[in-house]
Amino acid sequence: MEQAIALLQDPNVRWIVMASVLLGLSSGVLGSFSYLRKQSLMGDALAHAALPGVCIAFMLTGSKSILFFLIGAAVAGLIATFGIGYITRHSRIKQDAALGIVLSVFFGLGIVLLTQIQHSDSGNQSGLDKFLFGQAAGMVRADVLTMAIVSCVLVGVCALLYKEFKLLSFDAGFARGIGLPVAFLDQLLMFLTVVAVVVGIQAVGVVLMAAMLITPAVSARYWTERLGVMVTLAGLFGGLSGLLGTWISTVDEHLPTGPLSVLAATTLFVASVLFAPKRGVVSKLLLRASVRRRANAEYEARSMERRGTA
Repeated sequence: MEQAIALLQDPNVRWIVMASVLLGLSSGVLGSFSYLRKQSLMGDALAHAALPGVCIAFMLTGSKSILFFLIGAAVAGLIATFGIGYITRHSRIKQDAALGIVLSVFFGLGIVLLTQIQHSDSGNQSGLDKFLFGQAAGMVRADVLTMAIVSCVLVGVCALLYKEFKLLSFDAGFARGIGLPVAFLDQLLMFLTVVAVVVGIQAVGVVLMAAMLITPAVSARYWTERLGVMVTLAGLFGGLSGLLGTWISTVDEHLPTGPLSVLAATTLFVASVLFAPKRGVVSKLLLRASVRRRANAEYEARSMERRGTA
């Protein structure tokens, strides 16, 4: 504990903590809408689709600038989104199968490009393999500032278009009927997810970023029936996961921040499944036990009345 507190006094560690918290916050907020639209796998597909975009951006620019990675991954993510839509609309393949196909193809292409880069002259300097599982400790101040700004923008856009995204999540037909640009909003939400993935892959990695998008949202769903409360809780759970993952990794330098953040989010999910009111397993067991005791008490009372009348 004392070691972790001492490390948190380091300005670099504080920057990483802030970036991880903001990443978890924005991921939880965005993931809530993806989860409600039953597109949980979409975040996974877009996360894996970002890898070839990152590799191509590096091959073209020779720089590990997060701005170029953002552009490359955004283009790759949009191509993946249109590919999923095209397969779904022009074939009998369902959306989940289309997501799996696109996820596999883009991730395979990304691994091939990543291997090619690692065997090139600049391969030893690239360090792009860290984007598979993340390396938060490798972030510099400029990366953290970019991540913080983008995360704030993502949360701000979700807050500004909260009503529109709410209608899109629950009743897209009604939203289309009142004149909302449903197709544009759908693509915008996908683009925001791509942006969240890109800013998060350096800290969490491509493979684990989908967990940060969905797990906090699923955890929050157990605690409430109201969308506003769910989105807020998802952001808080995501931010807390980032904080716990960074804090634990400061205690042991050999433990990676990204996977620890995902494990923290999973722990919160398990706690939600067990102890959430109304929906939690423990709450349901207590309710059943209470109903059973009440029923037994009523049965015994009626039996005593019958014996008295007899």
